Amino acid sequence: MAGVVERRSIDVVPDDERHGSAVSQFTLWLGANLQVTAVVTGALAVVFGANAFWSLIGLLLGNLAGGAVMALHSAQGPRLGLPQMITSRAQFGVRGAVVPLALVIVMYIGFFASGSVLAGQAVGELTHLGETPGIIVFAAVTALAAAVGYRLIHTLGKIAGLVCALTFVYLGIRLLQRADLGTLLADHRFALPAFLLAVSLSASWQLAFGPYVADYSRYLPRHTSARATFWWTLSGSVLGSQWSMTFGALAAAAAPAAFVGHEVGYLVGLGGTGLIASFLYFVIALGKLTINILNTYGGFMSLVTSVSGFRGQKTLSPRGRSAYIAGIMLAGTAVALLGKDSFLTSFKDFLLFLLTFFTPWSAINLVDYYLISKERYDVPALSDPAGRYGAWNVKALAVYALGVLAQLPFLATAFYTGPLVDPLGGADVSWLVGLAVPAVLYWLTARRDTARVAQPAVPDAEHGANAPAGSGG
Repeated sequence: MAGVVERRSIDVVPDDERHGSAVSQFTLWLGANLQVTAVVTGALAVVFGANAFWSLIGLLLGNLAGGAVMALHSAQGPRLGLPQMITSRAQFGVRGAVVPLALVIVMYIGFFASGSVLAGQAVGELTHLGETPGIIVFAAVTALAAAVGYRLIHTLGKIAGLVCALTFVYLGIRLLQRADLGTLLADHRFALPAFLLAVSLSASWQLAFGPYVADYSRYLPRHTSARATFWWTLSGSVLGSQWSMTFGALAAAAAPAAFVGHEVGYLVGLGGTGLIASFLYFVIALGKLTINILNTYGGFMSLVTSVSGFRGQKTLSPRGRSAYIAGIMLAGTAVALLGKDSFLTSFKDFLLFLLTFFTPWSAINLVDYYLISKERYDVPALSDPAGRYGAWNVKALAVYALGVLAQLPFLATAFYTGPLVDPLGGADVSWLVGLAVPAVLYWLTARRDTARVAQPAVPDAEHGANAPAGSGG
């Protein structure tokens, strides 16, 4: 097991441990998106008012826009050899990065919980244990797999991608045997608010991957093309998510009463009974296992990054790794058990709420990496509060806060609706504001701050490839 269980956490991956090719990003993100929660996300566009025709177009636009942002983060992995969120220290400071990190950890726990609700239904049916034990069993398996780490995650992505793709082809055929595609797409009436909701749902789905996407590209060889990493990540994520969401939108349009609130049961019933039903329950659990491992692993990385910014430790014992992962699992399982009875509405609000906090982070991170630092970071300084990036970058944190606040007038959720939503016909365009405003403000405030820009380039074989990128807890 020594060569299978991952040893590294937030430290930089040295060149002699790099392996694989950019194609691995396609298989991972295809498998991560061909799953039941993405199906539910697509269904939400129809459930909340859009017809199937415009839902599919809106979902595609959101997947492409959000996926492009997400894939730009992925391209940082091979270049830096670092997990995603530790690079936030270059923008917010070694300790200031804990602000977006805390929100990211909430995101991981929320996605773990939402995935566990649906997977728990499948596991409960498959094992005849019931929903609550199913959630607990699924969460435990997820934590064990996350503890093994990077190689197992990619292997599961390949298996899940193939198995789930074949399953969705079969389920798609079964769906179209019950419902006429032409009839489902016949209504072309356009409603801007419902259309923008579809765009926002899929964009938020993709943008929420941003805080951990480089975690799964950081072991690629340093010479891996950034363009190849970008396109393989984008194509895998957009194809998988649009495929799942299209199925969900069509299912919700074809049989809203049977599908909504009974998503897992509907999928299995659509496929058949007996052994086929058991296999479908297994596939649903497998698809959710892949993405929930990503959420657990990402949460573990974020916790280590947060704690190490204050404690300064540079190693993480196997026991410490297990403790962090267990913490994510226990918190996510508790949320899943508490929220399982109001899943659909809660999940929609959760997605749109997340978007408010992660679009400003993405904008700041990408502007800094590509436009300000020109893909150059002083990796050892990312673990030194007294170094180049400092402990707290007040300007960047202020820009982040302004980016969040700028969205509030345009935000529409169940618990808050901004004053500019009604004049726009009820449309939520907050995520566009959340990308544009902090991107411009950060560029204006950081472009002359040359002391924070690393010279020379990112560490190469002669300059710190084995230097610590951060410190463990």
